Amino acid sequence: MTSLPLPGSFRDDVPWTERLGPLAADERVDFVVVLRRRAALPRELVEGPGTVTREALAARFGADPQDVSRVRRAVEAAGLTVEEVHEGSRRIRVSGRADAVGALLGTELSAARWTDPRGRVVTHRSRSGSLRVPEPLTGAVVAVLGTDTRPHGRPLLRARPADDRTPRGDATTPAGHTAAPVAYTPPRLAEFYDFPPGTDGTGTTAALVEFGGGYDEAELVSYFAQLGVKPPSIRAVGVAGAANSPGRDENADGEVQLDIEVLGALAPGADLVVHFAPGTARGYVEAVSSAVHADPTPTVLSISWGAPENHWTRQSVAALEEALADAAALGVTVCAAAGDSGSTDGEEDGRPHLDYPGSSPHVLSVGGTTLRLDGRRPAETVWNALAAGGGSTGGGRSATFPPPLWQRGQSAGRRGVPDVAAVADPSTGYRVRVGGKPTTLGGTSAAAPLWAALACRLSQALGTPLGLLPPLLYALEPPPRALRDITAGGNGRYQAAAGWDPCTGLGTPLGSALLAHLRATRGTAP
Repeated sequence: MTSLPLPGSFRDDVPWTERLGPLAADERVDFVVVLRRRAALPRELVEGPGTVTREALAARFGADPQDVSRVRRAVEAAGLTVEEVHEGSRRIRVSGRADAVGALLGTELSAARWTDPRGRVVTHRSRSGSLRVPEPLTGAVVAVLGTDTRPHGRPLLRARPADDRTPRGDATTPAGHTAAPVAYTPPRLAEFYDFPPGTDGTGTTAALVEFGGGYDEAELVSYFAQLGVKPPSIRAVGVAGAANSPGRDENADGEVQLDIEVLGALAPGADLVVHFAPGTARGYVEAVSSAVHADPTPTVLSISWGAPENHWTRQSVAALEEALADAAALGVTVCAAAGDSGSTDGEEDGRPHLDYPGSSPHVLSVGGTTLRLDGRRPAETVWNALAAGGGSTGGGRSATFPPPLWQRGQSAGRRGVPDVAAVADPSTGYRVRVGGKPTTLGGTSAAAPLWAALACRLSQALGTPLGLLPPLLYALEPPPRALRDITAGGNGRYQAAAGWDPCTGLGTPLGSALLAHLRATRGTAP
């Protein structure tokens, strides 16, 4: 059967990877085929105010049964097996022998290994070049994910340098010591950011996606007890063979527990569902799809992981964008970290870069600030510790996405990042508990669940989910009285300014004022 290249599937060899040779012909391989929609999502469902149920989304905008049948025929003719079909999220899981997979997709699958920065040897499947699909599937297949399992992305958290680990707490710092490190509990931040009183997220569901590590239930109970906060309901969901696995990776464990502790302490009435998936491009798509299409539909989804835009294949971005558009249509607010390595996102080519999925037009992109509450007047500036070898908030203009309609005129013809911000500097960070001991962490991966918790409490107060939040925020009349504009500092190439800027976006939250704005906009009663 004639086959044609799958657009956007090209992959380079990884230069630091050692190839170990082709996979054994009979080695078991599984992958996911992502299909097109049967009809395009209308703009009013993506940007609001309209939403659909999961059932309506599947029926109107899920996979076309004829496309599913075509894939099934091609797969079975190649000697492979269709293991699972999810028409709502347009995913088909396929498995079979490595030689049959390679023949169907026009590629050679190899084993490869590399040594990560901490000296651990990582073995994975690899391929290079473009995939091919049988001609009858041309146009129906958006992506084929999972043939390459190289590690992808990273947690967007930051710890203090080893010589800067002792926090002064929430107390006032003595005069002359304004640069001393401080740490804030989530309840203290809820007070500063004026989270709406009388709300705790009750009746909402908060989903989180994690790509490694895990949490210890007893440790979380201890943490919430120390804060005097009722422990939230927490449930783990395994995706694509992954599971809650604490104790294997300290950095990943730190990310998982930071996310849960921040979101859970700020919205303790919400039900937390943590979706664990492999740290691969396929894992991101599977985790977000799993979370968005879950029962019940979540109120928010928090994403604290990512990779520079140029590390993603076009097909993986296309597939993940479809899943994030599903979230918007279902009324889910997705909060994603904007990155922790300044305007370059850690790339060394001297050019600006953004972190994805934090640069997606289907998310609320959350940047980071430095917050000082230890003087006479609170001071909040752009987080930037790059000169000291530390982190800095991500931000800039996307190389992947044009500006969405609600952001045109503010970002020089490209999607601008971030949309909003919150404290992220680990030197003015979050007091959490990881690995059996108290510690202080930061990063935009802490700011994202803070905004997710606020979205839960706003949704509770309004009695309705918010969906894609940026269009509502950019519609605020200047000056944005529901957001605190951050005008001091920079993240490398970009500087803060009045109004939106590519460091802290529109600013940090003023929760009660934001609730009042949303009530006025939506016409809901107090």
